[in-house]
Amino acid sequence: MIHPTALVDAGAELDSSVEVGPFAVIGAGVRIDAGTRIGPHAVLRGPMRIGRDNRIFQFASVGEDPQDKKYDGEPTRLEIGDRNQIREFATLHRGTVQDQGVTRIGDDNLFMAYTHVAHDCRIGNEVIMANAASLGGHVEIQDWAILGGFTIVHQFCRIGVHGFCAMGSVLTRDVPPYFMVGGHPAEPHGINVEGLRRRGFAAEAIQAIKRAYRALYMANLKRDAALARIREMADTTPELRILLDFITESGRGLIR
Repeated sequence: MIHPTALVDAGAELDSSVEVGPFAVIGAGVRIDAGTRIGPHAVLRGPMRIGRDNRIFQFASVGEDPQDKKYDGEPTRLEIGDRNQIREFATLHRGTVQDQGVTRIGDDNLFMAYTHVAHDCRIGNEVIMANAASLGGHVEIQDWAILGGFTIVHQFCRIGVHGFCAMGSVLTRDVPPYFMVGGHPAEPHGINVEGLRRRGFAAEAIQAIKRAYRALYMANLKRDAALARIREMADTTPELRILLDFITESGRGLIR
């Protein structure tokens, strides 16, 4: 299952079912679980663990040193879950000791060509990053978020569950769960109605999320008053509790 031209370090651990294409390079400290396929000319550096049934396409660079001038060769790592697709020329970097020393990728994510995940990022499950979307360090992308092509996310920003960023968005603040944003700099543009419908949200929950969006962005309310209104709605709509928690935990402030 390993092409004879591939270079696999003796310190790497590969399940017997792992496929490695021509001229791929796999370094020491890389552990790859069953069913994962590594394309031609891909480069993987450890310490790193890759789960089951992932596919890493040709020319991807996974687990490289972080692009941080403070990095001084410390043994940080990258952790990747199951069933992810990492497309051509994507770059995913390890963490730094200034954070927790690890970049974490969940399950069932799609990283399209030329996407970049910087050091210490945390990516949930079912996330899509379209072509050339790029994350600064310490960014958190929660489950089911979608980043359009050429989206740029500033370091330490967060994108909430089911968030949607339009093509070419430039994010310098947090994107609340369920909301859509776009522009340079990004501004709020309603809620991700179609995405929520596809994922089985009830019509009543979607209407409540719309009302929460209006309270936050369209009712000319101060932040505390808007949160108080959303808190009242959350008593009957559990989905809004996720929104409330996200807003109260925001460190960089919300997209406005």
